[in-house]
This record gives sequence, C-alpha cells and structure tokens, in this order.
Amino acid sequence: MRFALRPISLLIVSAALLGACAVMAPAPTRTADGVLVGANGMTLYTFDKDTAGSGKSVCNGACATNWPPLMATDLDKPAGDYSVVTRDDGKKQWALKGKPLYYWVKDTKPGDRTGDGVLGAWHTAKP
Repeated sequence: MRFALRPISLLIVSAALLGACAVMAPAPTRTADGVLVGANGMTLYTFDKDTAGSGKSVCNGACATNWPPLMATDLDKPAGDYSVVTRDDGKKQWALKGKPLYYWVKDTKPGDRTGDGVLGAWHTAKP
C-alpha cells in the first residue's frame, strides 16, 4: 500500500515546520571583530544600569532615543543565551545573558564603536 499526501496536507505540514523554525531562531545578531552586531551590521551595546535577569530595560524615553533597543517581536522566543524582555511601553527587546541589547545613535556605519565607554556605563556587547 502506498501512502500519498494530498496537496492540502503537504501545505499544512510545510507551514507548521516553517512556523516552528521562525519562532525558534535566535536573536538577529552575529559576531564581527569580537563584538555583537545586529542584522544591519551595527554594533550592539549593554548598559550597566540594567540588571541581568530582571526581565526589563531601564533605558526608556530619551535614553532609548539615543540608545535604540534591539527589538524583538511577540513571536520571538528565548534561545540559548538570548532572552526577550518587555519594555515599559510593552514592546519586546532582545537580551543576551539577561542584559538588554541596544544600538548607539552616534554609530553611523557598520564597524563604528563610538558608544563603548559612554558615561562609563555603556559597553560593546560580546558573545
């Protein structure tokens, strides 16, 4: 006896597999020259005033204008060292080892690291 999938069954199975892969993907980061960068190639930073594992960011309002968060979607799920925190406005942000990740508005091109050491509290994120 031969087993044949009907086209609709194949479509449902394919959609389920693709959907599972989409939510299990890690944060959109990679390593470049020893630091983490976003999908756009821009350097990512951590903030000393954020408490690792607290599940939130303390950089909101004007702070977040200068230090834009690495945003996550409602469908993104923790994977490995990456977690998702909820911001004061209810939006989601990626965190590494419990520390939220940010860009620096004054970095203008991939490879810039001008935010490292700002106010003694901002540091390049390292894997």
